[in-house]
Amino acid sequence: MDSSNHSSLAERLKTEARRLGFELVGIAYAAPADGFDQLQDWLARGFAGEMAYMHRQNEARRHPKSILPDVKSVVMVGLNYNPSTISREPAASAGVAPIGKFKSALAVGSRLNGKVARYARGADYHDVLREKLDRLLAWVRDEIPEANGRGVVDTAPLLERDFGRRAGMGWFGKNTMLINKRLGSYFLLGALLLDTELELDAPFTPNHCGTCTACLDACPTHAFVAPGQLDSRRCISYLTIELRGPIPEELRPALGDWAFGCDICQEVCPWNRKAPADSEARLQPRPELEALDLIEVLGMSDEDFRRRFRHTALWRSKRRGLLRNAAIVLGNIGDRSAIPPLEKAISDPEPLVREAAQWAIEAIARRADLSSVRSL
Repeated sequence: MDSSNHSSLAERLKTEARRLGFELVGIAYAAPADGFDQLQDWLARGFAGEMAYMHRQNEARRHPKSILPDVKSVVMVGLNYNPSTISREPAASAGVAPIGKFKSALAVGSRLNGKVARYARGADYHDVLREKLDRLLAWVRDEIPEANGRGVVDTAPLLERDFGRRAGMGWFGKNTMLINKRLGSYFLLGALLLDTELELDAPFTPNHCGTCTACLDACPTHAFVAPGQLDSRRCISYLTIELRGPIPEELRPALGDWAFGCDICQEVCPWNRKAPADSEARLQPRPELEALDLIEVLGMSDEDFRRRFRHTALWRSKRRGLLRNAAIVLGNIGDRSAIPPLEKAISDPEPLVREAAQWAIEAIARRADLSSVRSL
């Protein structure tokens, strides 16, 4: 096929990707990842924490041929997940109130609620992205029957941000997120690897963060050791999702009311202030996921957890992790009405849950003692 036909295919592929709901699409050359050396330094400094898969898949991340041996083009796509119902007042979520003043999680009626990161409030984004990528690959095969390809989400060893920047989608923010001038950072990345040469997009070279340090300043756990450098071991998203053991006690109060993930560094980003809402119905927030009923979560059996979260991103934390998080958030809120369910959780079969429940009871008691002293 001559180059003019390749160019035509690239444009038609982008049109099809947008028809499928991808708001961003760009094509990058399948060469070694630009940030592979930085990844080596990040791993060597221990910033991956207990994410052992990052070490196991390290070499595979060097080049996309580890996923598709004959890859020639990497089609990067971005799926907006910014819900239409979000608050436009990021400053309210940017800080963590000191002990005795934490009220943001006291919500509907008498329930005690925990927050969930925006990307996880609807259906599991892996399923949504894979389905769309499969349809895009099917379209390519209709156009070129001999084409081979593979759609991948973040479970594959691909440095998606690197190829997103190379495909012209945006720049790396100081919070390490890929930022697009129109969508901000509220979008999910996927990739379609093809053994077909396509017309390439120009890499995105400017950086539009300027002197802004809002994301760095807002992080309650001080997870950014420098602009663009994240120590995952201190990141709320890592602590509530990836960490399988106890959350370090010194970091627990800084979790505030985040029960799964965290959006703080994105909420304060100026580029997200006017980000458009998404149109993918499956990613729209479900009422029961916008604010988790922590008492309900704390009482969940294995079967309850499976039935409620099996097809959501919260499945990643497993039951023990989510119940651990729920207990810690209840401890941070400090409402004495949470003590009976926490006392019941002390007999949970999972040691991780028992320890967190005991800590939460003690945290509530300390807060009550402090309130008594202040009232004298």
